Amino acid sequence: MPDGRVELAVDRGVFAAGRVDPGTLVLLRAVPPPPPAGDLLDLGCGYGPIACTLARRAPGATTWAVDVNRRARELTAANAAALGLTNVRVAGPAEVDPSVRFAGIWSNPPIRIGKDALHELLGTWLPRLAPGGSAWLVVQRHLGADSLAAWLAGRGWSVRRAGSKQGYRVLEVTPA
Repeated sequence: MPDGRVELAVDRGVFAAGRVDPGTLVLLRAVPPPPPAGDLLDLGCGYGPIACTLARRAPGATTWAVDVNRRARELTAANAAALGLTNVRVAGPAEVDPSVRFAGIWSNPPIRIGKDALHELLGTWLPRLAPGGSAWLVVQRHLGADSLAAWLAGRGWSVRRAGSKQGYRVLEVTPA
């Protein structure tokens, strides 16, 4: 991981089970430090590399690790516990109180679920940014990073390319 070596439990059926996905590493290396307090969101947490990094970088914040995959949530909870990260809250999407607003959102979004499902996912969670918050998304260029940026901009979001490396684009998304 960018902040040091840690061991995370992984399993088949969870995204990038063999190693930390290169896009996730690009994201974690490109973004500024998370806000030191408030609620942070790892959307589509998988086994937890982003959530655990956020929790380590911002111990005074609550990091929400959200995924539809039950096994992914179990692994994230186990990994956070093994690292002594008591500020990680693991939940399914319906388990997060709708009133919670996030100081920041980080995601290596599940592009392969299809455009309609991806647009619905982002349309559900991006409006939950707190005032002044940013969402940080990493998407492979050849899997539609630029078209996703255009779609978001067309929906009234401000989109800035915050970095690009190894064919990945890191997008900062904020309310326009």
